[in-house]
Amino acid sequence: MDLQLDESENRDLNKVTLEWKKFVEEVQDAVGYEFKNVNLLYQAFTHPSFHREDKYESYERLEYVGDSVLNMLIAKLHYFLHPDLSPGQLTRLRAANVDTEKLARVAVKYDFHKYLRHKKPLFKSQVEEFKDAMLEYPLHSTGLIDPPKVLADVVESLIGAIYIDCNFSMDVTWQVVDNLLQPMITPENLGTHPVTKFYEVCQRNGWSVKLIDTWEKTGEIEVFAGEFAGKGKFSGKKLIALNRAAHNAYCEIVKNLKTTCNDYNF
Repeated sequence: MDLQLDESENRDLNKVTLEWKKFVEEVQDAVGYEFKNVNLLYQAFTHPSFHREDKYESYERLEYVGDSVLNMLIAKLHYFLHPDLSPGQLTRLRAANVDTEKLARVAVKYDFHKYLRHKKPLFKSQVEEFKDAMLEYPLHSTGLIDPPKVLADVVESLIGAIYIDCNFSMDVTWQVVDNLLQPMITPENLGTHPVTKFYEVCQRNGWSVKLIDTWEKTGEIEVFAGEFAGKGKFSGKKLIALNRAAHNAYCEIVKNLKTTCNDYNF
């Protein structure tokens, strides 16, 4: 027996079809790659929370593939591009180019969050908070903001989908990755973790560090070193508040050392 759809159901089906066609065109234009199997593209943008009785799985398996492929591609790039770097330096450089913050910034740049199929009620507000934080910290912050992991997952799943769709060609996948990740983090602009920088300058100058932790009540942490102090606030995650406090104290030290005297080790 044929399944008959009434007029309203037909309209709904046509609307979904048009939306998906637009989604495919916009994403393919953004990444510069045309899918042979668009089902992989749909899967790459389907969050595990999206419970619907359709044929598309969530992006988790594609994310697994994309994570591995991305790390391999970036490791290969840096190995040949920077023959003078040690394994430790190469590891830090690769990590900065594939970490959650870097990939989340990529997702926002290309509006990938708008295409995600999900049932996460807080996702939209989390993305907006992240976009606000990006304005405050326009460069890779190395621990000063808390990016939604879902954004990075989507980028990795998309890379996994492309890798599979192009018959596992690393060269074809690299063309997409190289475009997506620009501008890449280089040895020249690779940041040091804010807590590391803060403690290093304190150690060089013989300053003891005092920490006042009121995060549970106020979402704030204060750090003191010598005559300098820094405060960090982030109610969502204590580690981010600590990183911000160390960063602000370090910036205060830098500002004073550059403008007042040369008696400190910097």
